[in-house]
Amino acid sequence: MGSASIGYQSGISARFDTNLNLRSDITVSSRPCKVDFSRKSFLSAATSTHNKEISNRARVCSLPNTDEKLETPLLDSIETPSQLRNLTVKELKELADEIRTELLSVLWKTKKSVKPSLAAIELTLALHYVFRAPVDKILWDAMEQTYAHKVLTGRWSSSIPSRQKNGVSGATSRLESEYDSFGTGHGCNSISAGLGLAVARDIKGKRDRVVAVIDNVTITAGQAYEAMSNAGYLDSNMIVILNDNRHSLHPNTADGSKASISALSSLMSKIQSSQIFRKFRELAKTMTKKIGKGMYEWAAKVDEYARGMVGPTGSTLFEELGLYYIGPVDGHNIEDLVCVLREVASLDSMGPVLVHVITEEKRDAETANIVVNDRRTYSDCFVEALVIEAEKDRDIVVVHAGIEMDPSLVTFQERFPDRFFNVGMAEQHAVTFSAGLSSGGLKPFCIIPSAFLQRAYDQVVHDVDRQRKAVRFVITSAGLVGSDGPVQCGAFDIAFMSCLPNMIAMAPANEDELVDMVATAANITDRPVCFRFPRGAIVNKNYLVPTGLPIEIGKGRVLLEGQDVALLGYGAMVQNCVNAHSLLSKLGLNVTVADARFCKPLDIKLVRDLCQDHKFLITVEEGCVGGFGSHVAQFIALDGQLDGKVKWRPIVLPDGYIEEASPNEQLALAGLTGHHIAATALSLLGRTREALLLMS
Repeated sequence: MGSASIGYQSGISARFDTNLNLRSDITVSSRPCKVDFSRKSFLSAATSTHNKEISNRARVCSLPNTDEKLETPLLDSIETPSQLRNLTVKELKELADEIRTELLSVLWKTKKSVKPSLAAIELTLALHYVFRAPVDKILWDAMEQTYAHKVLTGRWSSSIPSRQKNGVSGATSRLESEYDSFGTGHGCNSISAGLGLAVARDIKGKRDRVVAVIDNVTITAGQAYEAMSNAGYLDSNMIVILNDNRHSLHPNTADGSKASISALSSLMSKIQSSQIFRKFRELAKTMTKKIGKGMYEWAAKVDEYARGMVGPTGSTLFEELGLYYIGPVDGHNIEDLVCVLREVASLDSMGPVLVHVITEEKRDAETANIVVNDRRTYSDCFVEALVIEAEKDRDIVVVHAGIEMDPSLVTFQERFPDRFFNVGMAEQHAVTFSAGLSSGGLKPFCIIPSAFLQRAYDQVVHDVDRQRKAVRFVITSAGLVGSDGPVQCGAFDIAFMSCLPNMIAMAPANEDELVDMVATAANITDRPVCFRFPRGAIVNKNYLVPTGLPIEIGKGRVLLEGQDVALLGYGAMVQNCVNAHSLLSKLGLNVTVADARFCKPLDIKLVRDLCQDHKFLITVEEGCVGGFGSHVAQFIALDGQLDGKVKWRPIVLPDGYIEEASPNEQLALAGLTGHHIAATALSLLGRTREALLLMS
């Protein structure tokens, strides 16, 4: 058996076995890993009756796009995570494969990338093996990595596709399970929330462990570093798991700059997490403090330098923030994960610890990329229109921020690589960066999903709108987002963008207006502008993007002339107003349908004419209270229109969060379908029975 000798500046050296593989037919030890990593049996093997029991309770699932049926007997036997401790290492590996099969058999139906979930399976098993949830708190930062966690905590069924109505939620939720210590949001919240739980634990005198799992995408957000800095200052015991899945915003980055796994790095991770090393390190701290302040600071620098030499590039950053760094650890080696996590779990009065875990999304690339989207979306049309404008104007640049980039943007990125900037989950930076680009004479299009733009609102107000910077905000995933539920729902952007004094706010009713609004935004150079469009397919499947024509600012239009009732839609809801018109026509009622196009400045002439020519005005928007309808109400109240014959009714998103469902189901729950709009018109006209029949 080979060995390695590790020396330290203190003059003390230790010898370790380099062959660290555990036998696969034994269970993982419940005792701390020794500094001497020789081969040994940790616990007795599981009883032979265990396999017989689970084999009689096997569940059958099918792989996507195949008729092959595969059994998952181990997975079917797991009812709570505590049962994992009865499994051997070999069985844990088999369970990982079964979970991978189960996730593939279900998640492919959601048309989402499953690679992050597949890459985190072994890490999830190790966490639940070592820590005793729900007593110990495990917080997840990215919902895409929580599916194995949901499988192990009894919230999964192959008969209920994930992230559908009445199905398994895509995000963790304290209302859904006691195993979810905190709800996942847009990422970067796990360390902050975990630190809060740790401090609350300390104040209440409890001894549970807190583990925050964050990946290398969400850790790019500033809040994560604010939380780590505060954690280092407060020195509360908590564990941060950095799940480094090798995903990079810059795919051309040299592989040499990435942390790698080797026998030496695995050995060093175990050394750093071992009790002997930690006790020696604490003893050295105590002795140098007694000698004097200068000696303590010199020893700390030596320690930091030595650990930086053996650690990957950037590891000392976490030390500077006050977190004890351990890693990198192979995220697909269950033995190593359990060994290191068990040692870390035994830490007493060590403050915050960061364990750097390397996982590989590419391991499952062939089976994970099984969904092909052949629909043309609003995003496709937007990018094609923007490319046309960028070819005419060399000053046009794109800044993108958010958790993931829409595939359609690759077209612009490849066509204009020097004019495309993807900053990841750094929305605040993206907004101010765009303001700087504008100040430098460029024409930035700042593309951020609606729900993620919320995080950068202070920068939108002070760095853009107050200074009248010509930043063009492209708000994607506006309104309801189907399977992504309330986490990525774009319900609030109409309200919080249109209230800004210098902002122009508009929304296209279809792909034609989207193309024209791209041209309109490119021509605006004296103030900020924003326009929103929904996720999903365009109206015309065979649409060919033309050259856009700028729209007159603040000018709406009437689509269908009628009487008595006017439907004034904003954005994508114009199409639902047209659908309502069709339904009402069959009942002998001819209503007017108008397309507002602008929320600010509002087309006051159009609104005034609609009020004067109709008895009822219904505004329809896929946004919260305080948006487009509120602007209309403000104007018609001050203009005296409400003093006359017209009566106004708004249709907006309900005052609540709509959970995961299909887009059509969500629209129905929100009361925004053509049937709901038509029923509202019938009720206003006193034709209540027909309204009820229409909704039945």
